[in-house]
Amino acid sequence: MARIESICVYCGSSRGADPQFTAAARQFGQILAASGVRLVYGGGGIGLMGEVAAAVAQNGGQVTGIIPHFLMSRERAFGYAAEMIVTEDMHARKKLMFERADAFVALPGGVGTLEELVEQMTWAQLGRHRKPILVANIDGFWNPLLALIDHMRDSGFIRETTPVDVLVADAVADILPMLQAAVAGMAETQIRGPAPQVAIEKM
Repeated sequence: MARIESICVYCGSSRGADPQFTAAARQFGQILAASGVRLVYGGGGIGLMGEVAAAVAQNGGQVTGIIPHFLMSRERAFGYAAEMIVTEDMHARKKLMFERADAFVALPGGVGTLEELVEQMTWAQLGRHRKPILVANIDGFWNPLLALIDHMRDSGFIRETTPVDVLVADAVADILPMLQAAVAGMAETQIRGPAPQVAIEKM
């Protein structure tokens, strides 16, 4: 994977209290469309989900929405031209979102957004994937989570042998370049060969 062709975006089904969140979602959607990067998202037509997807579609980009059947009436399925996939449950939705994406971005959101983000961080920590993960720290929204991760690291629950690698972008314009640079770095590592294995002492 030398180039990112699709990005899974996790974000709120509401717009939140800060107008910067909506502006960021729209801006990122425009960037995805202009860059020819497909949006993979939760399929809703409301909140920040709807804003980012509408911005992609309105600017000629490609959208894949993946939504469980029970949420179609609550989150209103996306109304623009898009590939829409309806799943039986949340587990199938998250599996397809993972499979369809080359990278993951978390815009501001609630506990659902947090759960999806942390799941990808956990899978990466366990070596189940190497896809880049980025939090869009709009107006410092993710600062409490980042502080908690630092606290976990300082408290010995996140070790050097099992790091939590997450990119942080304070500006929307930095998101895609940071993800592309991460992918390029991974490709270069693969060309050079794997890094020496770190021995883990069994307790």
